[in-house]
Amino acid sequence: MNHSDLSQCRVNTDRLLIAPFTAADAGDVYQAITPTLTRFMNFEPEESLAAFASVWENWLPLIREGEEAIFVARMRDSKQFVGMGGVHGLRTPTPELGVWVKESLHGQGYGREITLAIAAWASARYHPQYFIYPVAEQNTPSRRIAESLGGIIKGRRENIKYDCVVYHLPAIAG
Repeated sequence: MNHSDLSQCRVNTDRLLIAPFTAADAGDVYQAITPTLTRFMNFEPEESLAAFASVWENWLPLIREGEEAIFVARMRDSKQFVGMGGVHGLRTPTPELGVWVKESLHGQGYGREITLAIAAWASARYHPQYFIYPVAEQNTPSRRIAESLGGIIKGRRENIKYDCVVYHLPAIAG
């Protein structure tokens, strides 16, 4: 495997199979991207699966080239789609973490589990100074994830849809 090619990476947990996004995941991902889910995200749901393809097709070379890690999480037992997590700017000293979980599974700790698994993997492989974790100021559950992982608010961003606080999360010691 090419060291930068992330397409074969796995960051599984006791409950979840977490693997890089592939074209086969597109339908499940698309179904879960709802207007209420995206109210605290800087994108809107695409109007069709075909329109969504123009988004995810851009992810594949970034994953192959090792620029970004974009993961899909599924239940270990049933393979049910749970959500997505990613690390952007992997080759920078301060990569950016992001996560979302399908609405029907909110409140069960999956967001933290996905974020922790990806942060531990990226910490061991890339040794960042820290992670950037931007979150909508009103998104209390996502803020709890950041704070539970040692995140501290270090800045703000204005977004078209919402105001953001920017956490710095420490790298995870191996």
